[in-house]
Amino acid sequence: MFRFIIKRILEIIPILFLVSIFIFMFVHMIPGDPARLVAGVDATLADVELVREELGLDKPIVEQYFTYMKNLVQGDLGKSLKTGRAVSEEIGARFMPTFWLTVWSMAWAVIIGLLIGVVSATKRNKWQDYFGMFGAVSGLSLPSFWLGLMLIQLFAVKLGWLPTGGMETWKSFILPAFTLGTGVAAVVARFTRSSLMDVLKEDYIRTGRSKGLSERKVTWGHGLRNAMIPVVTMTGLQFGFLLGGSVVIETVFSWPGLGKLLIDSVAYRDYPVIQAEMLIFALEFIVINLIVDLLYGILNPQIRYE
Repeated sequence: MFRFIIKRILEIIPILFLVSIFIFMFVHMIPGDPARLVAGVDATLADVELVREELGLDKPIVEQYFTYMKNLVQGDLGKSLKTGRAVSEEIGARFMPTFWLTVWSMAWAVIIGLLIGVVSATKRNKWQDYFGMFGAVSGLSLPSFWLGLMLIQLFAVKLGWLPTGGMETWKSFILPAFTLGTGVAAVVARFTRSSLMDVLKEDYIRTGRSKGLSERKVTWGHGLRNAMIPVVTMTGLQFGFLLGGSVVIETVFSWPGLGKLLIDSVAYRDYPVIQAEMLIFALEFIVINLIVDLLYGILNPQIRYE
């Protein structure tokens, strides 16, 4: 396994290199002139050109990229065009709010999704199955921003039970975490149901039942463990959905995290912050997929890493 981990870590380097090229080109294709925004609306053309020269935006795009990569290798993410602070400081101040929002969203989504999936699989074609899958389809169909606005209107504005946004108390996590995790819970429920239904048809499950094992032991002790591999794969992929969804949800709930910072940075054409955030999102997604691969061996000891 150690060799497998080292191999996967080494594979991250060329992937991040290619991703950095794509991100750099994409960011510089965003309409608008950051030099004009930094100089201000009252700045003259001469002032704008001076700012552009100070920012290095007057150089050829290839030269700008290699300068960016040189600084990146040295651990320098640059400075925010909007605030003048180091990008690492800007991201560091916003990282933990997004981290905890993602953790709580994923936690409830996986737990509830597994429960719904198991109940639907064991109660196939009964009202519990229909009710659970109706909820799953609804969770996939509802746009997250619309769901967030409706929850704010109901629980914050009408009932006054929860805050409309911000990150003041533990109650502030409830609405954004529920909104962000709804789609993931729906996907986990559907995959758990499908995978567990296939596993429960296997011969060793029938053998366990014939030996007198309880249905609970058969389902939770043997069936679910073997049904978890495709579920874990999809859950890892859904982490990318959470990263993308956090951009929208943090804006809806005024959450002081990386998603809202990214939206604000795009509006201001803050190239260094945009590039750093997108690269971090890509790295997080790659690391999560590595963790998923390692979980395969825990769930199924027959898997060998090459």
